[in-house]
Amino acid sequence: MDLLTFQIAASTQIGDRFHEYMEDPLAITRSRIVPFYQNLSSITGSGKTLILADAVEQIRSQLPVEPIVLWLSKGRVVVWQTLNNLANGKYADLVGGFDVKPLLDCKPADVEDGTRGLMLVATVGKFNQKDKEQGDRKIFQVGLDVADQSLWDMLRARKDTRGVRRPFLVVYDEGHNLSNQQTELLLDLHPDALIAASATLRIPPALEKIVDRLKADKRWSERDFITSVKSSEIMKSGLVKKQIMLCGYLTPMEIAINELLADFARAEAAASRLGLDFSPKAIYVANTNVADGTSTKEDAARPFMARQARPILIWRHLVETAGIDPAGIALYCDLKFDSKFPPPPEFNLFSGGDNDYDEFMAGGFRHIIFNLGLQEGWDDPSCCFGYIDKDMGSADQVTQIIGRVLRQPGAQHYPAPVLNTAHFYIRTDEKGVFESIISDVRQKITGDAPEITLTVTKSTRGGGRPTRPVLKHREVTTASIDCSDAKQPIEDIVKLIPNYQNNTEDTVGTGGRIQVLQTIGKDSAAKEEWVDFMHSNKVTARWVFLRELQKRHRKAAHLCDIEHPKFDVLVEYNSPAAALIREQADKVGDAYIEHSVIVQNALDDPYVVDGVFVDEAKLVKFKYALHEGYSGLNELEKTFALALDKTKKTWCRNPSQGGYEIPLLDRGSTRTFNPDFLVWADAKHVVAIDTKGDHLIVEDAGRKLFHIERVSPGAQLSVRLVTEGHWSVINGLPSKSKGKSGFTVWNLKQGKLHPNACIDVNAAAKACLQV
Repeated sequence: MDLLTFQIAASTQIGDRFHEYMEDPLAITRSRIVPFYQNLSSITGSGKTLILADAVEQIRSQLPVEPIVLWLSKGRVVVWQTLNNLANGKYADLVGGFDVKPLLDCKPADVEDGTRGLMLVATVGKFNQKDKEQGDRKIFQVGLDVADQSLWDMLRARKDTRGVRRPFLVVYDEGHNLSNQQTELLLDLHPDALIAASATLRIPPALEKIVDRLKADKRWSERDFITSVKSSEIMKSGLVKKQIMLCGYLTPMEIAINELLADFARAEAAASRLGLDFSPKAIYVANTNVADGTSTKEDAARPFMARQARPILIWRHLVETAGIDPAGIALYCDLKFDSKFPPPPEFNLFSGGDNDYDEFMAGGFRHIIFNLGLQEGWDDPSCCFGYIDKDMGSADQVTQIIGRVLRQPGAQHYPAPVLNTAHFYIRTDEKGVFESIISDVRQKITGDAPEITLTVTKSTRGGGRPTRPVLKHREVTTASIDCSDAKQPIEDIVKLIPNYQNNTEDTVGTGGRIQVLQTIGKDSAAKEEWVDFMHSNKVTARWVFLRELQKRHRKAAHLCDIEHPKFDVLVEYNSPAAALIREQADKVGDAYIEHSVIVQNALDDPYVVDGVFVDEAKLVKFKYALHEGYSGLNELEKTFALALDKTKKTWCRNPSQGGYEIPLLDRGSTRTFNPDFLVWADAKHVVAIDTKGDHLIVEDAGRKLFHIERVSPGAQLSVRLVTEGHWSVINGLPSKSKGKSGFTVWNLKQGKLHPNACIDVNAAAKACLQV
């Protein structure tokens, strides 16, 4: 599975920090160290499980002894999904050095086998038992048929057949749920590392002594305990939705749901128009067995048509009024029915929780009615819409639900804003409740990810959607990367990687010494001593090559024959072979950038301008724009937009994500360029303008923007960058003059950057349109 650049950076930082610590760890006793501690802080949807999986494989690759990893999650469904993904699913290739199995399937032979890493997956409930001696948890019991000690004791000792104690890492992918009791039990296993994933660093008291030791003796600061992923990088990647829309209603339930369904229909139409392989979904969250407007349980011994439980009322409205096929509706809640008054046969009720979760998931339902126990582990990127009933309106509950639907379908933003937005329709009884929810969401969600735009509307009658439709049909030819000329140079570079043989001098490392605890002697004379190990666990040459190439340019890997047998060879992380493979991967990334070009192809589906979301209070109206107006413009963008409007050309504000994108060719990930404005200069020319292009001017990546080749007939796309001040080119490099005002418009002349100085913004707007 491909990793994004920010994911590789995060997993590498965790791995590097672990190995740096293990070179000189703090001691508790002679045979026990203070465990390494790290928290992965990242918003929902960033791929935390993927980052953690890659981190433990990177840690394994540099250890001299095959480690044991205890991977924990809170809910059974989450654990089941994690186990499948790590064992033989989408993350399996990231942990190729591990045997993955459920914790309770672990046998003594698994612990003693030091030839491969061992990853044990479990819920915290498997060991969350304070009194192990009195408890009935299987993990603490002696398995007389397979061993003379409990699994817990085996993990604490964790010796292989050589008497070497295997490194032990605990991974908790929901660190905010880690209780003090659980932490004490985990520390009882004497782990070498505790790695958690949580948006906030909350230290249980049992960990405080460890943290204090690391601060005092290692001089660690708060940031040394945290590997943070920038929300801006997650947003740019397309993994999460770019906007949250909160609509508050002091109306009957039907009005709020009708508005959800209207927007839902727009999303369906947009997905169909764009030919996408997913269909939008909606959730409806309400209390289960109480009547609307009451807090007492409803009598279930009543005919279905007389029932007032909210899930039933929502279902009836969807089916009887909105005309939605009941086959596409599921109710995942513990809704009660009397045997004398069963629901209709088309009523798809899943009330067994985890027990019928698989059947629920297999149903492909697009309208799902939940209760308070919104299923942990259900994070469907196709879910873009959520109705939240009034008694569910606590701030914490709403933010949890919003977090469930932040993932973006297809891991990319689309030209239709409705598909890049998490829509919520919150029905409340009192105005103050909605204001409280807004405040909490703004603090918790957009505080962690300020790049996510929060749009708020309130209604007592319905209507007044915060959107503006496009007034004319306009489109732009799609831009993409043509890497055909890079294929041969990349093949030539890959050919230079030798066909190494296993266990040769080239594949064996010479550095990375680390001490491990080993039993010396037998019986009463046996004692544990720290022994130096010179080598590290082996990984495939393919793993080394791809990991390095993904740091440089992910898409270059698609031009490499990574299935070649030469990549099957096992090498040590610090071996000469691994060093040469990394060097060649670096060259492959450079060749991809050098020999690829940005092209526009009129035969591809064009980008079609769609409607936009606006903040009514900050709306700026224009006469010649494709929409009535725009909000969210900074001062420079607003000034330039007014100047563009004076040219009387048709133009539009281009969204920062999900709008028109041009790929950039540079080292690192394939970044994209989202120009601020699109202008239709005439029938044959479209101009993409960015008003804050300083960074692109001084980067090599910007130079290829100015010459986008056409590979088929169609309107010509030209790019203009506008920088404030007076710029010139000195010795081939852009240089900004001090003390001079005005603007500079950049284009390409005779293959070289050309700055065009303009006295004011109106002159700059006109200069941009000279094609």
